[in-house]
Amino acid sequence: MNGLELCAKYRNTFGYKTPVIMLTALGTTEDVVKGLEAGADDYLVKPFSFRELEARINTLLRRTSEINDVKILKCGDLTLDCGRRKALRGETDIDLTVTEYRLLEYFMTNQNVVISRMTLLKNVWDKNFDTNTNIVDVYVNYLRGKVDKNFEHKLIHTVVGVGYIMSE
Repeated sequence: MNGLELCAKYRNTFGYKTPVIMLTALGTTEDVVKGLEAGADDYLVKPFSFRELEARINTLLRRTSEINDVKILKCGDLTLDCGRRKALRGETDIDLTVTEYRLLEYFMTNQNVVISRMTLLKNVWDKNFDTNTNIVDVYVNYLRGKVDKNFEHKLIHTVVGVGYIMSE
């Protein structure tokens, strides 16, 4: 079993929520995306500085602590239970990957605020990706497919040329 399979099993089969940082020599954009999609909270390419690793660990611990302070977020008929990391739209359970959950949590914490792609990259992925990446658009599309697709009233909206907004 490789690290991606282990991480996916750790998240999906066992349901563990403990933050995961992948430490790997594989550093292409595709490798990073695969790692994050498998359930990693962060991705660090070798060689790396231990100061950076420590800072990333502290960021994940701080984020986990902040999430535990907030119990329930609501936007229309969408509910996010941060303590249990569960999302519901009406009576429908929404199954989210770790990254989709973080994106939804960020949107719901910042409702009615237009959020740029760069802001999402910094706060959801905790990365300064190349500005030409479309990872934000890809994940917003994934999230829309789960949160908005089968519902008449859409909650995630595009603000052309700027970014996204979540609002009723």
